[in-house]
Amino acid sequence: MAAIAAVVFDIGGVVQDSPLHAIARYERDHGLPANAINRAVVGSGDGGAWSRLERGELTLTAWCEPFEADCRAQGVAVSARRLMEYIAEAGRARPEMLRAVETLRARGLRVGALTNNWKTDEPASGPPPLARHFDAFVESRAVGLRKPDPRIYELVCRQLGVSPSETAFLDDIGTNLKTAKALGMHTIKVNEPAQALRELGALVGFPLS
Repeated sequence: MAAIAAVVFDIGGVVQDSPLHAIARYERDHGLPANAINRAVVGSGDGGAWSRLERGELTLTAWCEPFEADCRAQGVAVSARRLMEYIAEAGRARPEMLRAVETLRARGLRVGALTNNWKTDEPASGPPPLARHFDAFVESRAVGLRKPDPRIYELVCRQLGVSPSETAFLDDIGTNLKTAKALGMHTIKVNEPAQALRELGALVGFPLS
């Protein structure tokens, strides 16, 4: 097995609190069946509004109407703007994850972020604040690709100067991990930060929690 030379972190659900939890809260608060919104996103496919938003093809304002239409087509009534307010409230960094990133870099490993995200309606004002913690920060909206497209994983590896086989990847979504594993990356599914950091520590050979 190749030694781990780099670690790549997802942002939402790994470095930050999970947007999936925010979506679940929206569903509960609005009387929707559990996982109804995710099923609508999956049902709309790669050409759906959510996928187009994450590839940077739609701004947040332009996304709202087609996303609501995608949901209606799956029998789900959603206020896109209100849903995004719920998701924005979940965007808090997890201190233990940032400490782990610092430890990894101090021990000589390359550390990257790989995130599916979207353009806001505000003018761009430089890189996101979290980017300073990482050696490479790859955003779906900026590169026109989104997980689980294998090309975006290959891109972050190139930016870090490593091969997939010497890279560990942490994500909270199984579909995203499946592609990473197929490329040869070492994968960790993040359910809770403490569990994930124990697994990562075992992989790299020093404690992170």
